[in-house]
Amino acid sequence: MEDEDLITNLREAKFECTYGRGCNGICCQNGRPFVYPDEAERIDVNLDKFLPHLRPEARILVEKQGYLSARRKFGYPSVRVVKGWCVFFNQGCVLQKIGSTEGEKFRYKPAVCALFPLNENGHGRWYVRQKGLKGEKWGLFCLDPSASSVPAAESLQEEIALARRFTDEEDS
Repeated sequence: MEDEDLITNLREAKFECTYGRGCNGICCQNGRPFVYPDEAERIDVNLDKFLPHLRPEARILVEKQGYLSARRKFGYPSVRVVKGWCVFFNQGCVLQKIGSTEGEKFRYKPAVCALFPLNENGHGRWYVRQKGLKGEKWGLFCLDPSASSVPAAESLQEEIALARRFTDEEDS
């Protein structure tokens, strides 16, 4: 399956992550990603290596109450937020930073975060979230195709490969 067959709007979608170049990680602000059981297990087993890298207020909260909240999305628990930010955000995603040092940046990151801005349409195909598409409610500037000239097909190669992996796992 070609990328354009996997990602329904890949030909016209524009996306450029400008984290560290104008964006301060707004997708991690009040995002509350949901976490699948296998992802929670992977984070749980490795939590001690993440704790020293958390913001002080996040570390206190995680040590007292855990990183998962009572909030649920799609039936799964969500990551806690403290002072408006995901507990794993500290000048970038701590889970991604640790994964990167170990050679696989998405190793610990919840799938919904690692795949952003890709969304599954429920039929084994994906789309790039864009302002005005499928009732997109999140008003992030990076989801506005007029804010960038960078084709998503270029900027999202790692995310597309990850979506392909998830799709292949579901098909097998």
